[in-house]
Amino acid sequence: MPVATVGDAASASIDVTTDDIDAYADLTGDENPIHLDESYAAETMFGGRIAHGMLGAGVVSAALASLPGDIVYLGQDLSFEAPVRPGDTVRADVEVIEDLGNDRVRVETVARVDGETVIDGEAVVMSVPHGE
Repeated sequence: MPVATVGDAASASIDVTTDDIDAYADLTGDENPIHLDESYAAETMFGGRIAHGMLGAGVVSAALASLPGDIVYLGQDLSFEAPVRPGDTVRADVEVIEDLGNDRVRVETVARVDGETVIDGEAVVMSVPHGE
């Protein structure tokens, strides 16, 4: 099986629902009312509920897992550029931009909603042939 090389790209997407946000809060224990309480969230700068940032970042992880080879996530730098709201479709696109040697590559990562960047960053992953 091939491994990820410069120029390889992949994507993943998710339709975010209030049930997804509630389930993420239950799973992680992050019960910030900006994510869970519509009345509270409506009074904030966001004007309503937003998804946990890491819920959107999870779509980046799914895209990375679609690159060639067995992918091991080693690190991620990211910035949250805009909120993700219930009803949004988050699409993550990743592209290998540098071979770091020792089976490691640097990957540009971006997540968008309707073309607007919501998460921007870079990851370092290990890509090895399946079964090694």
